[in-house]
Amino acid sequence: MTSELLAVFEYYEKEKGISRDKMIEALSSAILTASRKSIGPARELRIDIDPVKGGIKAKAKLMVVETVTAPYDELALTTARKIKKDAEIGDEIEVDVTPKDMGRIAAQTARQAMMQRIRQEEKLLIYEEFKDRAGEIVNGSVRRFEKSDVIVDLGKFEGIMPKKERVATEDYNIGDRIRVYVVAVENGIRGPEIILSRSHPNFVKRLFESEVSEIADRTVEIRAIAREAGYRTKIAVWSADPKVDPVGACVGMRGARVKNIVRELNNEKVDIIKWSDNPKEFLKDALKPATIADDKIVVDPVNKRIFAKVREDELSKAIGRHGQNVRLTNRLMGWDVQVERDESAHEKFVGRIHNAASELAAQLGLEVELAEALVTTGMNSIEVIATLEASDIVDVLGIPVEEAAAIVAKAQMQASAASAK
Repeated sequence: MTSELLAVFEYYEKEKGISRDKMIEALSSAILTASRKSIGPARELRIDIDPVKGGIKAKAKLMVVETVTAPYDELALTTARKIKKDAEIGDEIEVDVTPKDMGRIAAQTARQAMMQRIRQEEKLLIYEEFKDRAGEIVNGSVRRFEKSDVIVDLGKFEGIMPKKERVATEDYNIGDRIRVYVVAVENGIRGPEIILSRSHPNFVKRLFESEVSEIADRTVEIRAIAREAGYRTKIAVWSADPKVDPVGACVGMRGARVKNIVRELNNEKVDIIKWSDNPKEFLKDALKPATIADDKIVVDPVNKRIFAKVREDELSKAIGRHGQNVRLTNRLMGWDVQVERDESAHEKFVGRIHNAASELAAQLGLEVELAEALVTTGMNSIEVIATLEASDIVDVLGIPVEEAAAIVAKAQMQASAASAK
């Protein structure tokens, strides 16, 4: 038991960082409980363990009496004087009560209890070491899976990456080296747990802080961040120094800095936006690559709502795939962002069509609806219609050939009259 015990002490000291005093305390308590069966409820029973040699002894303090009536609490005077020559009645004498089978008791009964105490000490060490590391990025490797949770080996300790903190687009395999963000160190019912994440927005924030020196020295500030892990992140940056381009600092020479971050995020798209106190300017940058004119943005500062009207050809870019661009802009700004199709251009076009059709209808004596059908197919003037065949009119309006011929003839007459003038 002695060599085995010393080996346990050395292993936990070196590998787990648990002090030998803590282990001796745990083992003493465990053996004390286990050995009461063979020693009995001796008075002030305690266990001594030699931290150097690993020897184990059980000792009890017994009261010296003339005649023993309580063998677990008392010691006869004659026996006491063999231990201490000047012992007197009423003295307390510490006696070695180590049973012959102490080695077996220690090995068989106490090991489990000692390991339990050591695990408790390990957990306390986890809490002490990691309680101030929440918010940091640490390196680890995938050790195993517990249902959908990933258990990550952090060296001396393990951390857990719950399903909600995983990135949906990432696959993890046992042995993979990964970087993770320490969300929290929770001292719960099961003891301290290190909660890890790769999907947290602050994971991206910490990557920028480690990659961009201007952020690390606070020349550039990260003002806001919004993320849909695995797909897209928007990050708003700002600098008090007018000579510093905060977006350029984050992108780096030829995009080197942001490329390193995107690589760590497994090609997640990252949009770097210049922060602005002006909601209109901020929105225009945040909704890129869509282009929005200033006069198409309406701001409601009281309710923190902002409305943007976007041209038809820019609408899909502004909204993004499945509305992602708008959702992230909402979170980034902290405003309710509403994006709508700009109907004004369409209304102007419709108005021009109607005006042209009304004029053509008056010239040819047609109903406005028929004239609009001609205009929308390019037959928008007397001169154009005068060059057509009756069959061309029939194809568009679906009217009898005679009526179509009359329309063409009338157009030709008016065109001739106009040219004669």
